[in-house]
Amino acid sequence: MLTIPFFQVDAFADAPFSGNPAAVMPLDAWLPDDLLQAMAAENNLAETAFTVPDTTGAAEYELRWFTPAVEVALCGHATLASGHALMQGDSIRFRTRKAGILEVRRDGAGYALDLPAWDMVPRELPEIVAGVGGAPVETHWRDGGYSLLVYASAEEILALTPDFHRLRAIDPGDILYIATAPGTDTDILSRVFAPGAGIDEDPVTGSAHALLTAYWAKRLGRDSFTAFQASKRGGRLTCRLDGDRAVLGGQCVTVIEGTFRV
Repeated sequence: MLTIPFFQVDAFADAPFSGNPAAVMPLDAWLPDDLLQAMAAENNLAETAFTVPDTTGAAEYELRWFTPAVEVALCGHATLASGHALMQGDSIRFRTRKAGILEVRRDGAGYALDLPAWDMVPRELPEIVAGVGGAPVETHWRDGGYSLLVYASAEEILALTPDFHRLRAIDPGDILYIATAPGTDTDILSRVFAPGAGIDEDPVTGSAHALLTAYWAKRLGRDSFTAFQASKRGGRLTCRLDGDRAVLGGQCVTVIEGTFRV
């Protein structure tokens, strides 16, 4: 029987049962992809992060992320959770397959997560708007499966009741549907949906804020701002644009630590 260390971490959270839970599972070497996917499905969390020691010298670990249904190209909250679980000093670097080198650093009582800042292009998205709902004033797209719907007010975001069956029919894969607007007690507010990846509404989404940081820094005319993702669990974070990087600030809480047996 194979035994694997297991950590369940609430990321972008300053107390248990808030933010976004992720499983972190350090491995000695990569297991078959179908086994990794089965373990992520067993965990039944938005993301399971798997790591192995990096032998290239570019980072401390290689890192991959799986939802209960698919492997994804970038996951911010599970990267933050991995840093929290595995960091020994003041920073840790992860080498990823599609998002490059990602770094987590200690920052006061929490951490700073360094992600690529991804721009989007304006595009009409009528099918997506019909599925998400409301009347966005702008719609944007990034190849790879990222859609951004910008609304006039926070109230419109909070009132959204997406048709998840319709959204899954648009693309059964891993399109991320991001709805955003100016915030009330934070600079911006968002909700994020990923039904094709097995997550109807994600609690707090780091990868979405890699896009939101690039968009809102331009719109607000400043590099730093505060953000709230208005899911049922909710999550608060800071966003800072640093060149072509999005630096997200947040805290983590470990809620479970144990052993996974295969």
